[in-house]
Amino acid sequence: MPEKKFLRSADRSWPLPVSAVLFDLDGTLIHTGPDLARAVNRMMQDLDMDTYPEEKVLTWVGNGAVTLIHRALTGTRDGQAESALYERGHASFHRHYLEGVCEHSEPYPDVVDVLNTLRDNGYLLACVTNKPERFTCPLLKELELLGYFAQVVSGDTLAVKKPDPLPLRHICDRFGITPRQAVLVGDSVTDINAARAAAMPVICVSYGYNQGLDLTKYEPDAIIDSFRELSSLIAPLEN
Repeated sequence: MPEKKFLRSADRSWPLPVSAVLFDLDGTLIHTGPDLARAVNRMMQDLDMDTYPEEKVLTWVGNGAVTLIHRALTGTRDGQAESALYERGHASFHRHYLEGVCEHSEPYPDVVDVLNTLRDNGYLLACVTNKPERFTCPLLKELELLGYFAQVVSGDTLAVKKPDPLPLRHICDRFGITPRQAVLVGDSVTDINAARAAAMPVICVSYGYNQGLDLTKYEPDAIIDSFRELSSLIAPLEN
C-alpha cells in the first residue's frame, strides 16, 4: 500500500475507490508558466509598466486570467486595477497569450503515460480549470491531450469557477456519479477548497503553482511529488 501522505481524514480508504478523475490544468497537467509569464510581461511592456520575473507571475496563477491581469497590473495579490487600465491590459494579455499559448508549455513528466493508464483502466477523465475556454482547448489540442477528457470545464464554461464547487458537481452530473465517486487532482488551495465544498476527495501535486502557500496546512487527502504516484492512490470503483 502506498504511503498515505498528509491524510486529512482517518476514514479515507486507500487506494481511493473512484469512477472518475478530474484534473486541474495549469501547474497540474501542464507547465504553462513560461507562456503565461511571457504574455503578462508583453502586456506590461505594451502599457509601459515594469515587467516581472517568471517566478513572481507564477505566484499569481490559479484563479483565472481576469485575476491574473489585475494582480499583474497592481503588483498585489488582491489588487483591482482601474477599469480603463484593466480593459487595455485584458486586450493585450489575451492577444499575446493566444499568439503563444503553447510556445513553451509542456506536460509535466509522466502525465501522458498516467493518462493512458487511467483511460485503459476505464476511469472517466475530465479537465476542470479556471483558464478561459479560448485558451484551454487550443492548449490541450496542441499538446494532444484533449482526446483524453470526456469533459472539459473552463473558467468561463459556467457562471462560476473554482473554488466554487459547481464545476466539479457539473462534471459529476454529466458522468452520472456523485462527487464522492470522483477525485480532484490539483495544485493549489483553490482546488482544495473546491473539492471540499463539493464533498470530493482531493489529491495535490507538490510541484505546481501553489501561490506561495504551504498546502499541508490546508490538508488535502494526499500530496504527491510525482504524477506517477497517482496510479497507486486510486482504484476503480466496483459497481
